[in-house]
Amino acid sequence: MNRSGLYTALALVLVVGLLFGIYPELDLQLAGLFFDASNKTFPLKFNTLAMIARDGAMWIAWGLALPSIVALVVKLARPDKPLLVPGRTVMFLLVTLVLSAGILTNLTFKSHWGRPRPIVVTQFDGPQQFVPWWDPRGSCGRNCSFFSGEAATAFWTYAPAALTPPAWRPLAFTAATLFGVVTSGLRMAFGGHFFTDVAIAGLVTFIVIWLAFAWIYRWPSTRLSDARIDAALTRFAWPLYRLRQKWRGRDVGSR
Repeated sequence: MNRSGLYTALALVLVVGLLFGIYPELDLQLAGLFFDASNKTFPLKFNTLAMIARDGAMWIAWGLALPSIVALVVKLARPDKPLLVPGRTVMFLLVTLVLSAGILTNLTFKSHWGRPRPIVVTQFDGPQQFVPWWDPRGSCGRNCSFFSGEAATAFWTYAPAALTPPAWRPLAFTAATLFGVVTSGLRMAFGGHFFTDVAIAGLVTFIVIWLAFAWIYRWPSTRLSDARIDAALTRFAWPLYRLRQKWRGRDVGSR
């Protein structure tokens, strides 16, 4: 997670944003590669193996986050015990996942950016008008196209890749990139998203991960320790834990 990676991501956001903002028809042309005009559909969305691959991709991503989720739940239930996973790992993985695949995607853009999905625009035999990525005034009411939550989740695998040993990190980042690209390609092939939806999702996710990594691990003024995070979670969960123990006739004291 060096500076060159951040600069590259920011440059790609600028290039993709400007290119597809000036020439929005490029989004339609790329989506059209997956459209069967004779049958007026995106045929891959009916392919069983493709659907299994799509669902499996999300299971893989969430599987990488599962140890940290379990560790957090156990810690909140038993704050007297140490975290099962290092505190910085738990914080880094879950914060980046929630931000990139949850808050920024579903609560911010997809809920308020009315861009219709390819499968429902008039160019692909749908009822709604196409709008470029930068225009939030489309006719989609909810769960809209910009930007892709599944692509953001797939590209979130950059986060666990960043925590691999240095010798394995280039391979891990390559695998995360391929995983994100293939998952994003499937979303496009199903008619669920335009290229800009998945590209910007991946780039924004990478930037979120880069900043979180720097905040938690690198910058001296904000750098955290596993022990500090463990202690903060203990303090947070202790009042409820103490109350539960009192109901059982035990007083574990305050923290």
